[in-house]
Amino acid sequence: MPTHKSKFRLAGLLAAGLFAALSLPAQAAPKDHFNVCWTIYAGWMPWEYAGTQGIVDKWAQKYGIKIDVTQLNDYVESINQYTAGQFDGCTMTNMDALTIPAAGGVQSTALVVSDFSNGNDGIVLKGEGKTVKDLKGMNVNLVELSVSHYLLARALDTVDLTERDVKVVNTSDADISATFSTPDVQAVTTWNPMLAEIKARPGVTQVFDSSKIPGEIMDMMVVNTQTLKDNPALGKALTGAWFEVVELMNQRNAASKAALEHMAKASGTDLSGFEAQLATTKLFATPKQALDFVTSAQLPGTMRKVAAFSFEHGLLGEGARDASAVGMTFAKGVTEGDKGNLKLHFDPTYVQMAADGTL
Repeated sequence: MPTHKSKFRLAGLLAAGLFAALSLPAQAAPKDHFNVCWTIYAGWMPWEYAGTQGIVDKWAQKYGIKIDVTQLNDYVESINQYTAGQFDGCTMTNMDALTIPAAGGVQSTALVVSDFSNGNDGIVLKGEGKTVKDLKGMNVNLVELSVSHYLLARALDTVDLTERDVKVVNTSDADISATFSTPDVQAVTTWNPMLAEIKARPGVTQVFDSSKIPGEIMDMMVVNTQTLKDNPALGKALTGAWFEVVELMNQRNAASKAALEHMAKASGTDLSGFEAQLATTKLFATPKQALDFVTSAQLPGTMRKVAAFSFEHGLLGEGARDASAVGMTFAKGVTEGDKGNLKLHFDPTYVQMAADGTL
């Protein structure tokens, strides 16, 4: 996935969350100017296009508000800043939404679950290793406490191994490709575009990827719950802009090709490279597809797995007694975890409006 996924610094994040929680009453009020942030990843490039091509401005103007769309270079820092109240919304994965703002005490809403990784994340071995079972006894280089780490745990589970059967070696996403080139490193877990580059090397086998756990590694636009409650125009404008761009991307005409070429260039690749990344990203093409996913009976169970991994790795905070410490809400009144500490909300309200054509 994106550069998307590093996460070492829990104490600082929880401090940021506490700051945000303490400052929340000051920001929770109707207003007319908002700021959302995003970082480069294939599934989030529509936000860049919507921001730079006037689509967000058009939808914001429709609802009498202004929305700035800000690109940040560091994924983790973008979530930290959102958690500290410096942004009203931010792109992030489902696991990071749970373990950073929600675990830090900041009520957050998944406004649009835009896609899930469908092969964008994978585990690769060099040499003799050809299966997940061959990981036993190996060092595995990855961004620790990230969705790469989660993917490894899920892969091991499929062959009755656990993390005790391997040794995780924390490696930054910037270094992962170079590290794999060294003779001592036999296994890595990473995401595109690094994954594609590593897989293309001779003698390399991909033994597991995120298409084997469809729907578990999600990408979302997350907004502050209280800000959204006080300012529904923000939710309407962002949701409308998002689906306008996605519809354009899927038109298969000159306009859609131009839009895809723009996004490719903005993300640092060419059209074929960008389309290759999109091919392993299940980007919901319509509001109905996104709505079906976020209202599915499977979603709460998926988040239960994510919460269990997060608790086992100390990502739900020092005070967390078990995996249910951070409560979550879903469509149709379904909840998971502590009902007295509901911090992460999968709210289909605005995607439903898009599906109904009422935005």
